[in-house]
Amino acid sequence: MSETPPARQDPPPPDPPPPDPPPPDPPSGGHEAAAGGWGWRSGLWVASRSAVAGVIVVAMLAAALVGALLWRSRPQPVAVPPVSEAGSTAGARPSNGARLPGGAGSPVPGTSASSLVIAVVGKVRRPGLVTLPAGARLVDALRAAGGALPGVDLTPLNQARRVVDGEQIVVGAPAAGVGAGGGPGTPTGAVNLNTATLQELDSLPGVGPVLAQRITDWRVEHSGFQSVDQLREVSGIGDRTFERLRDLVTV
Repeated sequence: MSETPPARQDPPPPDPPPPDPPPPDPPSGGHEAAAGGWGWRSGLWVASRSAVAGVIVVAMLAAALVGALLWRSRPQPVAVPPVSEAGSTAGARPSNGARLPGGAGSPVPGTSASSLVIAVVGKVRRPGLVTLPAGARLVDALRAAGGALPGVDLTPLNQARRVVDGEQIVVGAPAAGVGAGGGPGTPTGAVNLNTATLQELDSLPGVGPVLAQRITDWRVEHSGFQSVDQLREVSGIGDRTFERLRDLVTV
Protein backbone atom coordinates (compact mmCIF):
# COMPACT_ATOMS: atom_id res chain seq x y z
CA MET A 1 0.00 0.00 0.00
CA SER A 2 1.44 3.21 -0.97
CA GLU A 3 1.81 6.09 1.51
CA THR A 4 -0.31 9.12 1.01
CA PRO A 5 1.82 12.16 0.84
CA PRO A 6 1.09 14.70 3.53
CA ALA A 7 -1.06 17.60 2.58
CA ARG A 8 0.92 20.76 1.75
CA GLN A 9 0.59 23.52 4.24
CA ASP A 10 0.79 27.14 3.26
CA PRO A 11 3.56 29.07 4.87
CA PRO A 12 2.47 31.47 7.60
CA PRO A 13 1.87 35.05 6.48
CA PRO A 14 4.77 37.42 7.03
CA ASP A 15 4.73 39.73 9.97
CA PRO A 16 3.37 43.21 9.21
CA PRO A 17 6.04 45.86 8.78
CA PRO A 18 6.74 47.96 11.82
CA PRO A 19 5.06 51.40 11.85
CA ASP A 20 7.03 54.35 10.66
CA PRO A 21 8.87 56.06 13.42
CA PRO A 22 7.43 59.47 14.41
CA PRO A 23 9.13 62.45 12.83
CA PRO A 24 11.90 63.82 14.91
CA ASP A 25 11.14 66.88 16.97
CA PRO A 26 12.46 70.07 15.46
CA PRO A 27 15.49 71.49 17.15
CA SER A 28 14.66 73.39 20.27
CA GLY A 29 16.29 76.57 18.85
CA GLY A 30 13.99 76.82 15.77
CA HIS A 31 11.08 78.65 17.43
CA GLU A 32 13.46 80.85 19.27
CA ALA A 33 15.23 81.75 16.01
CA ALA A 34 11.90 82.53 14.35
CA ALA A 35 10.80 84.60 17.31
CA GLY A 36 14.15 86.36 17.34
CA GLY A 37 13.87 87.22 13.64
CA TRP A 38 10.41 88.78 14.10
CA GLY A 39 11.58 90.77 17.11
CA TRP A 40 14.52 92.17 15.17
CA ARG A 41 12.24 93.23 12.31
CA SER A 42 9.78 94.82 14.77
CA GLY A 43 12.57 96.74 16.52
CA LEU A 44 13.89 97.95 13.18
CA TRP A 45 10.41 99.22 12.24
CA VAL A 46 10.02 101.05 15.55
CA ALA A 47 13.48 102.59 15.18
CA SER A 48 12.67 103.72 11.64
CA ARG A 49 9.45 105.43 12.77
CA SER A 50 11.28 107.18 15.60
CA ALA A 51 13.96 108.40 13.20
CA VAL A 52 11.34 109.76 10.78
CA ALA A 53 9.52 111.53 13.63
CA GLY A 54 12.80 113.04 14.81
CA VAL A 55 13.60 114.31 11.32
CA ILE A 56 10.14 115.90 11.05
CA VAL A 57 10.53 117.63 14.43
CA VAL A 58 13.97 118.97 13.49
CA ALA A 59 12.65 120.23 10.14
CA MET A 60 9.76 122.02 11.87
CA LEU A 61 12.10 123.68 14.36
CA ALA A 62 14.42 124.79 11.56
CA ALA A 63 11.49 126.24 9.60
CA ALA A 64 10.28 128.12 12.69
CA LEU A 65 13.77 129.51 13.31
CA VAL A 66 14.13 130.68 9.70
CA GLY A 67 10.69 132.30 9.85
CA ALA A 68 11.59 134.15 13.05
CA LEU A 69 14.84 135.42 11.55
CA LEU A 70 13.05 136.62 8.41
CA TRP A 71 10.42 138.38 10.53
CA ARG A 72 13.03 140.19 12.61
CA SER A 73 15.06 141.19 9.55
CA ARG A 74 12.10 142.67 7.66
CA PRO A 75 12.44 146.38 6.79
CA GLN A 76 11.02 148.67 9.44
CA PRO A 77 9.29 151.96 8.56
CA VAL A 78 11.24 154.97 9.80
CA ALA A 79 9.22 157.91 11.06
CA VAL A 80 10.46 161.20 9.65
CA PRO A 81 10.09 164.03 12.18
CA PRO A 82 8.20 167.04 10.89
CA VAL A 83 10.32 169.98 9.87
CA SER A 84 9.39 173.01 11.92
CA GLU A 85 9.43 176.53 10.60
CA ALA A 86 12.27 177.42 12.94
CA GLY A 87 14.34 174.48 11.69
CA SER A 88 13.71 175.39 8.07
CA THR A 89 15.69 178.59 8.55
CA ALA A 90 18.70 176.71 9.90
CA GLY A 91 20.06 176.09 6.42
CA ALA A 92 19.45 179.64 5.20
CA ARG A 93 22.48 181.11 3.53
CA PRO A 94 23.27 184.70 2.67
CA SER A 95 23.72 185.79 -0.91
CA ASN A 96 27.49 185.27 -0.77
CA GLY A 97 26.99 181.54 -0.01
CA ALA A 98 28.42 181.57 3.54
CA ARG A 99 26.39 179.92 6.28
CA LEU A 100 25.00 182.15 8.96
CA PRO A 101 27.11 182.10 12.17
CA GLY A 102 24.61 180.51 14.55
CA GLY A 103 21.57 182.44 15.68
CA ALA A 104 17.98 181.28 15.49
CA GLY A 105 18.85 178.57 13.00
CA SER A 106 21.49 177.03 15.29
CA PRO A 107 19.83 175.58 18.40
CA VAL A 108 21.87 175.39 21.58
CA PRO A 109 22.75 171.77 22.54
CA GLY A 110 20.11 170.38 24.88
CA THR A 111 17.27 172.48 23.45
CA SER A 112 14.59 171.52 20.97
CA ALA A 113 13.35 173.37 17.92
CA SER A 114 10.27 174.50 19.90
CA SER A 115 12.30 176.29 22.60
CA LEU A 116 13.92 179.71 22.65
CA VAL A 117 17.33 180.68 24.01
CA ILE A 118 17.38 184.24 25.34
CA ALA A 119 20.27 186.22 26.82
CA VAL A 120 19.18 188.26 29.85
CA VAL A 121 21.90 190.67 30.99
CA GLY A 122 22.09 193.77 33.12
CA LYS A 123 20.52 194.29 36.51
CA VAL A 124 19.00 190.88 37.15
CA ARG A 125 19.69 188.30 39.84
CA ARG A 126 20.99 185.58 37.50
CA PRO A 127 22.20 187.12 34.22
CA GLY A 128 22.98 184.76 31.37
CA LEU A 129 21.21 182.44 28.95
CA VAL A 130 17.71 181.18 29.73
CA THR A 131 15.64 178.63 27.82
CA LEU A 132 11.96 179.40 27.30
CA PRO A 133 9.16 177.67 25.40
CA ALA A 134 8.04 179.01 22.07
CA GLY A 135 5.65 181.92 22.44
CA ALA A 136 7.18 183.13 25.72
CA ARG A 137 7.07 186.80 26.61
CA LEU A 138 9.65 189.18 28.01
CA VAL A 139 8.24 188.85 31.52
CA ASP A 140 8.93 185.09 31.34
CA ALA A 141 12.57 185.79 30.50
CA LEU A 142 12.86 188.13 33.50
CA ARG A 143 11.42 185.47 35.80
CA ALA A 144 13.80 182.84 34.41
CA ALA A 145 16.72 185.16 35.23
CA GLY A 146 15.56 185.53 38.83
CA GLY A 147 13.85 188.88 38.34
CA ALA A 148 15.20 192.41 38.29
CA LEU A 149 17.27 193.77 41.15
CA PRO A 150 15.51 196.04 43.66
CA GLY A 151 15.04 199.60 42.45
CA VAL A 152 15.45 198.82 38.74
CA ASP A 153 13.02 200.68 36.51
CA LEU A 154 11.36 198.23 34.12
CA THR A 155 9.26 200.88 32.39
CA PRO A 156 11.44 200.95 29.23
CA LEU A 157 10.82 197.22 28.74
CA ASN A 158 7.61 195.98 27.18
CA GLN A 159 7.10 192.94 29.37
CA ALA A 160 4.11 191.78 27.32
CA ARG A 161 5.90 191.40 23.98
CA ARG A 162 6.92 188.02 22.68
CA VAL A 163 10.63 187.26 22.65
CA VAL A 164 12.49 185.70 19.72
CA ASP A 165 15.21 183.08 19.70
CA GLY A 166 18.70 184.56 20.05
CA GLU A 167 17.48 187.83 21.49
CA GLN A 168 19.33 189.68 24.25
CA ILE A 169 17.40 191.59 26.87
CA VAL A 170 19.27 194.30 28.75
CA VAL A 171 17.63 195.09 32.08
CA GLY A 172 18.28 198.53 33.56
CA ALA A 173 19.72 200.03 30.36
CA PRO A 174 18.86 203.66 29.55
CA ALA A 175 15.91 204.13 27.26
CA ALA A 176 16.62 204.46 23.56
CA GLY A 177 17.58 208.02 22.64
CA VAL A 178 19.06 208.94 26.04
CA GLY A 179 21.86 206.39 26.28
CA ALA A 180 25.31 207.47 27.32
CA GLY A 181 26.86 206.01 24.18
CA GLY A 182 24.66 208.08 21.90
CA GLY A 183 25.90 211.50 23.06
CA PRO A 184 24.44 214.78 21.92
CA GLY A 185 22.59 214.65 18.67
CA THR A 186 21.43 211.03 19.07
CA PRO A 187 17.93 210.90 17.61
CA THR A 188 15.14 210.04 20.04
CA GLY A 189 13.94 207.27 17.73
CA ALA A 190 17.31 205.49 17.57
CA VAL A 191 17.24 201.70 17.75
CA ASN A 192 19.01 200.25 20.77
CA LEU A 193 21.39 197.56 19.51
CA ASN A 194 21.15 195.69 22.82
CA THR A 195 17.36 195.47 23.02
CA ALA A 196 16.20 195.64 19.40
CA THR A 197 14.34 192.69 17.94
CA LEU A 198 15.08 191.14 14.58
CA GLN A 199 12.16 193.06 13.09
CA GLU A 200 13.47 196.38 14.41
CA LEU A 201 16.96 195.73 13.09
CA ASP A 202 15.54 194.58 9.75
CA SER A 203 13.75 197.92 9.40
CA LEU A 204 17.03 199.86 9.40
CA PRO A 205 18.30 201.04 5.99
CA GLY A 206 20.75 198.64 4.43
CA VAL A 207 19.95 195.90 6.98
CA GLY A 208 17.99 192.90 5.77
CA PRO A 209 16.98 189.68 7.56
CA VAL A 210 20.44 188.14 7.14
CA LEU A 211 22.36 191.14 8.48
CA ALA A 212 19.85 191.60 11.30
CA GLN A 213 20.46 187.99 12.33
CA ARG A 214 24.23 188.55 12.29
CA ILE A 215 23.87 191.61 14.54
CA THR A 216 21.80 189.54 16.98
CA ASP A 217 24.33 186.69 16.90
CA TRP A 218 27.22 189.07 17.60
CA ARG A 219 25.23 190.59 20.47
CA VAL A 220 24.67 187.20 22.09
CA GLU A 221 28.26 186.02 21.61
CA HIS A 222 29.78 189.21 23.08
CA SER A 223 27.20 189.90 25.83
CA GLY A 224 25.96 193.05 24.13
CA PHE A 225 27.33 196.11 22.38
CA GLN A 226 29.41 198.50 24.45
CA SER A 227 29.50 201.14 21.72
CA VAL A 228 28.00 201.80 18.33
CA ASP A 229 31.45 201.48 16.75
CA GLN A 230 31.38 197.74 17.48
CA LEU A 231 28.94 197.38 14.61
CA ARG A 232 32.02 197.35 12.37
CA GLU A 233 32.93 193.96 13.87
CA VAL A 234 29.74 192.37 12.53
CA SER A 235 30.35 190.44 9.32
CA GLY A 236 28.77 192.21 6.36
CA ILE A 237 28.85 195.76 7.77
CA GLY A 238 31.38 197.84 5.88
CA ASP A 239 32.24 201.51 6.15
CA ARG A 240 29.41 202.62 3.90
CA THR A 241 26.75 200.64 5.80
CA PHE A 242 28.15 201.77 9.14
CA GLU A 243 27.95 205.44 8.14
CA ARG A 244 24.28 204.95 7.27
CA LEU A 245 23.55 203.31 10.62
CA ARG A 246 25.73 205.42 12.93
CA ASP A 247 23.05 208.03 13.71
CA LEU A 248 20.15 205.57 13.70
CA VAL A 249 21.30 203.22 16.47
CA THR A 250 22.42 203.50 20.06
CA VAL A 251 23.49 201.27 22.97
